[in-house]
Amino acid sequence: MGEKDRTSDRKKTGRRSGPPPLGRVLVREKVISEEQLQRALEIQENDPQRLGQIVVEQGFASEVEVLQAIARQYGVSADSLSDDISALIKQKRHTLRGRWSNLRIPIRAKLSFAITFIIWLTILILSFVILARQKSSLYEQTVRTGKVSLNYFVGDAAIPLLEDDIVRLNALIKEAASVEGLLYAAIVGRKGIVKAHSDSSFIGGNLPSLEGRGETVREDDLSYFRARLDTGAHVLVLSRPVSFSGVELGSALVGISLDFIDKQIRKESLNVIVLSFFIVLLGLLIAIQIGVSFSRPIAQLVLATQEIGKGNFEHRISEIRKDEFGDLAAAFNYMSKELWKKLKMQKSFGSYVSPEILKMIMAHPEEEWLKGRRMRVSLLFTDIRGFTAFSENSEPEEVVEAVNRYFEIATRHIIANGGYVDKFIGDSVLGVFGAPVARDDHAARAVLAAVAMQEEFTERAKDGYPLLDSVGIGINSGEAVAGDLGSEVKREYSVIGDCVNIASRLNSLASAGQIIISGSTQWGAEGAISSRPMGSVKVKGRELEIETYEVLGTREDTPELS
Repeated sequence: MGEKDRTSDRKKTGRRSGPPPLGRVLVREKVISEEQLQRALEIQENDPQRLGQIVVEQGFASEVEVLQAIARQYGVSADSLSDDISALIKQKRHTLRGRWSNLRIPIRAKLSFAITFIIWLTILILSFVILARQKSSLYEQTVRTGKVSLNYFVGDAAIPLLEDDIVRLNALIKEAASVEGLLYAAIVGRKGIVKAHSDSSFIGGNLPSLEGRGETVREDDLSYFRARLDTGAHVLVLSRPVSFSGVELGSALVGISLDFIDKQIRKESLNVIVLSFFIVLLGLLIAIQIGVSFSRPIAQLVLATQEIGKGNFEHRISEIRKDEFGDLAAAFNYMSKELWKKLKMQKSFGSYVSPEILKMIMAHPEEEWLKGRRMRVSLLFTDIRGFTAFSENSEPEEVVEAVNRYFEIATRHIIANGGYVDKFIGDSVLGVFGAPVARDDHAARAVLAAVAMQEEFTERAKDGYPLLDSVGIGINSGEAVAGDLGSEVKREYSVIGDCVNIASRLNSLASAGQIIISGSTQWGAEGAISSRPMGSVKVKGRELEIETYEVLGTREDTPELS
């Protein structure tokens, strides 16, 4: 798949013979995108390599994915892209199996053909059996007709034959000649001389020889065989001796047509063909209906799978049948619903935690990350000084824009330093470090995030957002209970404990642009920041005073966070 493949891909219009080019196949199989294909083709113009190798080298797809797409489309198996795949495809196309392997036949067409063929074969077999039995029955009836005629001749011909009464014998023949299917009847003497015949021209002579005489069948004194007259008619000849007082005087013969049997069979065959045509037509319509009933849910599943592949996890199969397809559709809807829930959790939770935390949680979903447990964490509280006055004296649109800018900066720096945004409370932000994934350096991360956001607040305040220059930050480290909290109506992952309250109190002590931290945070982040002690303060709700520090900045030799 080299230069020729590229040329074929460049020609979007016009007829194209042979197998589709590899580039088109990879896009059709959703291995690469159209943009990636164009990029690979551009590279191929300057570097005449095989397109598949370029796709792998550029990281657009793995070698296994490319080889699987080749196997699905061309029906050939290659160990690697270095094999001469073009030769394998060409060799396969020269075989009958190779020419048919790429032919795509819809399942409804396959089912229709299979059911119609079964119906046609069944009718053919039944027709053959029924017509064969009918032909045998007609032949037996012909033999019985011949026997009845012979019995009539033999019973009444003995005396006239003994007396050589030709007139009576011929009168007897004419009375029996009216039987349907009887071609001729004759009475001959002992020397083979015809005494009476349905055709008077044979009287006084010998019976003509018959062509194609078959095997003679004997039943007591009756014998019969098949033959063909000089007119071409097929006849069944039956004969029986005429006796009087134990003396054989001659014999009686009848010839019954066999052609009427074939005529009846042909007539019945025509009826069977007409009836079969309507049955097959009806069967074809039923088969098409069955095929459509099979193919429609499959087509819906294919469409639903494509939608899931595009990331549309809200897609549902609306038609639920009461059969295995219905079970499959229900299972598919359940799968898409669960994927949608997972995506919503990933999007919503991922908006508040860092990508690395989200990746750890999604990589090990079996661990009970959201189950309540005690953890060492650092809590970062931010608040805007003078926000009430600002909101009263500003237009609502201006307030919303300024607050959203503030939330965006705070959230970005919290997540960038490995924390997550627990909640927004009015104009306050609560960031948590060290949960749900434990961090030994949670205190340093929290302080570094606070310093970074204060620096950006100061810069953005110069660009027309003076509100950002009025943010105070308080940080405390300690033990808290982290887990999934709430009711059946609303739940959220959060932290609770005394250290959360202390962080809120420290935030209230911080003035605009100031970062106040507790002694526990100072101890945890000592190697990463510069700070000065501010003494001990009495915090509401606690008997013991809290040591406080003001963060002055970060140290240039701050160790890299783990």
